[in-house]
Amino acid sequence: MSQFSRRKFIFTTGATAASALLINGCRSSKSAKSEGSPSALPAVNVNPADAPEVTTAKLGFIALTDSAPLIIAKEKGYFERYGMKDVEVVKQASWPVTRDNLVLGSGGGGIDGAHILSPMPYLISAGTITKGNKVPMYILARLNLDGQCISVSNDYKDIKLGLDSAPLKDAFSKAKSTGKEIKAAVTFPGGNHDLWMRYWLAAGGINPDKDISTIPVPPPQMVANMKVGNMEAFCVGEPWNAQLVNQGLGFTAFTTGEFWKNHPEKAFSMRADWVDKNPKAAKALLMAVQEAQIWCDKPENKEEMCKIISKREWFKVPAKDIVERAQGKFDYGNGKVVENSPHLMKFWAENASYPFKSHDLWFLTEDIRWGYIPADTDTKKLVDAVNREDLWKEAAKAIGQEAAIPKSTSRGVETFFDGVKFDPADPSAYLKGLKIKKV
Repeated sequence: MSQFSRRKFIFTTGATAASALLINGCRSSKSAKSEGSPSALPAVNVNPADAPEVTTAKLGFIALTDSAPLIIAKEKGYFERYGMKDVEVVKQASWPVTRDNLVLGSGGGGIDGAHILSPMPYLISAGTITKGNKVPMYILARLNLDGQCISVSNDYKDIKLGLDSAPLKDAFSKAKSTGKEIKAAVTFPGGNHDLWMRYWLAAGGINPDKDISTIPVPPPQMVANMKVGNMEAFCVGEPWNAQLVNQGLGFTAFTTGEFWKNHPEKAFSMRADWVDKNPKAAKALLMAVQEAQIWCDKPENKEEMCKIISKREWFKVPAKDIVERAQGKFDYGNGKVVENSPHLMKFWAENASYPFKSHDLWFLTEDIRWGYIPADTDTKKLVDAVNREDLWKEAAKAIGQEAAIPKSTSRGVETFFDGVKFDPADPSAYLKGLKIKKV
């Protein structure tokens, strides 16, 4: 395949899918529910005064394992349990499509909320990724911890690559000297995977803006683009890393839980105007998502969860590409196999669902680092406006999970694989200490 056609594959396939979704949508709301649901769930007697203002909402998701709580809440009847009987869970082709549909809102043919990259509600609220059109968003919950990976082309198997990216520096230089464009794929500029990739490269002395091209590719298109040689590495969630390994096209360098143990990942976010207009319905949605997260985290439910989300109307991938890593077995594709990994995706354990403000502050600090938001952004003010941990606490109490509420909105000092520490009490000190950055 020519260099031109390879580039064209990345961009045109995403654009075509995005256009189709914006025009027609890809709704999975009418899928058959799993056996035993929702009748297996105990009925909830709702005081008429607490009944949701509406019974419908449109929620988007990307085909990534960390969207499972929304899918399970739909399939298992948790939304119905709390009075939200007409919720639609709508597949999105990419994060730009998710963004555009959130800006439209359901009244304009879009969506009310979504499974989303944690920085995106901030970038949408600030107008930095919406051409200045500020659409206030709320983060209602974190959906998961850990469970992402950086995977690399088989061309680099011989250099024994892992958490240290430094060995790639010479390899990239040699390849560039022959005229080859070196590319690493991420899912959205300024999003989680972009920040993981940039941090990893920079920690090894590779400048992600000068030594390599960092390009956005929709998650479901990662493996196909690696197959035709469009990139050297990519960072994405599952099942796409496992699928790459299962097809013999590359290997996993590391899981992001090794990079930062129990790191925050995706969020459950909604338009602020929808939540403000329908606070009881928003609480009902949040209760359903929390219940689904608890269900997803039980070891005895992992296999069923993977079978459900693998179905045609959701991911349309073999369940085998999801289940092993969801259960904690990681075949890295380079001879390394880890059983019972502590870095498997967590949906409820380790306060996975709680939206710590300290984590949002790290995301914003890294977005400042790479020039995605202005250096003078009042990050604390922005976090306080978007992060609705207060609503999370209300919902947790309502489902009998008051004991799961952390004592602080900060998880404290965080330590990364290279020994660097982030103190949420002093993010500027963290930023000053980083060697490779734009600011």
